[in-house]
Amino acid sequence: MKKSIFIFFLLFAFTSLMSAQININKEYLPEIHGTIRAKYEYEPSIDKGRFEIRNARLSIEGKVIPAIRYRAEIDLSDEGEIKMLDAYVRIQPKDWKFTVGQMRVPFTIDAHRSHHLQFFANRSFIAKQVGNVRDVGASVSWTSRWSTPVTFEGGIFNGSGLTDQKDFWTNNYNFSFKAQTLIANHFNVTLSCQKANAEDVNVMMWDAGTYWQTSRWHIEGEYMRKNYAHNSFTPVNAVDAFATYRLPLKKWLSSISFLGRYDYMSNHSQGNKNAEGKLKIDDPERHRLTGG
Repeated sequence: MKKSIFIFFLLFAFTSLMSAQININKEYLPEIHGTIRAKYEYEPSIDKGRFEIRNARLSIEGKVIPAIRYRAEIDLSDEGEIKMLDAYVRIQPKDWKFTVGQMRVPFTIDAHRSHHLQFFANRSFIAKQVGNVRDVGASVSWTSRWSTPVTFEGGIFNGSGLTDQKDFWTNNYNFSFKAQTLIANHFNVTLSCQKANAEDVNVMMWDAGTYWQTSRWHIEGEYMRKNYAHNSFTPVNAVDAFATYRLPLKKWLSSISFLGRYDYMSNHSQGNKNAEGKLKIDDPERHRLTGG
């Protein structure tokens, strides 16, 4: 982890130096992005509160030539831990994209959103507990040139997660496939599936979602099912449904949004086992309403 952080900041220093060169082509200057989420929480049942830096993300992305791009992202405070998140190279000739490295697995709508694109201060159960997967591997995507374009994306991954790469060898790779389309620039339909693992148990996940979006409205619904191999755990069902309304402002802020969400998750296991060697419930069944 220390080596990853050193390399990341070495890259940051190098890109800053490159930016200082007068004769460099501006098209190839790296873009530096950041997202910081600071919050205060109060829990009435115990009459206590806390301040927290939930995320402090820094990323660098750019291109070497028009068809070859790169991205590196680190979170300096993911609930108090430092994590290297994205680190990949992408080749994208015309309608194709070939990506190799560490990335978010192409699966679902909400779990595939970056933190700076999330609508709510907290993520849905689909995006956090049930369908959130980052891994090391390779993916390919193709976007059609039909009257209604469709993007097909698939990938193959280690199944090692973010930290267990050096000594990880496998003949049981994970994979994912995702298809999505945007109809009339407003109506999205996304279907995806993923084979992953909960520790040493294979799981197969299926997801269907859709949203309708205008300059002011965003209405979205998504359903996901997670099946465990050999019936080792009861299949998990998860639902995410929300609506937001964006009100443009003329002074100080560009806009303010009003949001409401319902999400649900049945009993869920991340792969931990009890004394009998059976998968146990890590996330109990729950319903939740969120407003903002």
